[in-house]
Amino acid sequence: MKRILMTFAAAAIGATSVLAQSDPIATRKATMKGVGGAFYGDIGKINKGEAPYDQAKVDAALKKVADSAKMLPALYPDTAKTGGDTAALPKIWEAKADFDARYAKLGKDAEATIGKIKDEASLKANYAELNKDCAGCHELYRAKKN
Repeated sequence: MKRILMTFAAAAIGATSVLAQSDPIATRKATMKGVGGAFYGDIGKINKGEAPYDQAKVDAALKKVADSAKMLPALYPDTAKTGGDTAALPKIWEAKADFDARYAKLGKDAEATIGKIKDEASLKANYAELNKDCAGCHELYRAKKN
């Protein structure tokens, strides 16, 4: 059973890599949508008291954020600056080192909070810092929606 799951996971990663190379804008948009759903949906609702605390959902959401933060920088190649209705600002490629460092910080912070968050109180204590990671990057590198 483990071999089947490992094979499936490897195939999924390979398929994601191929898709990312063929359409990095669509891939990054889908990935970011998943991050938003995990962070602002699942744990955001718990943080606001709109959903009961669920450790499995919290851990899964943080893992999704951490894993996505590792793969997202590669989805901003020079060839994907425009098109695909992207909201990515040109500043990303002008300050690529800062942009990549922000993703690294988000991933590191999300991984670190997986072990820290054990209940609703610890979620509330750590949520704001993670939200700053997301919002700070969006403020600098994402076009405002009309």
